[in-house]
Amino acid sequence: MIKRIVRMTFQADKTQEFEDLFLATREKIKSTPGCLHLEWWQDLSDSTVYYTYSHWESEAHLADYKNTETFKWVWPKTKAMFAAPPNAWSVIQKEEA
Repeated sequence: MIKRIVRMTFQADKTQEFEDLFLATREKIKSTPGCLHLEWWQDLSDSTVYYTYSHWESEAHLADYKNTETFKWVWPKTKAMFAAPPNAWSVIQKEEA
């Protein structure tokens, strides 16, 4: 299993639009084969910064998601609202303390 963290900074006047878009598509993302978990976070000190945190069965499942109609529809809309380039990390959990 891999965990995926994506940090996105939005234009201040686009945060509500992003929230609406995420809420409209989260169930489709969660129902993608291989998606085991999906969370959505907002930064405490900067309300224009959001994170998605997801669990995927494998890197191949994440790659497959990026080829879905859902991703091809939502990602360009999301990118158009950015104030800065996104950052993304794929990690594996080594140990739970």
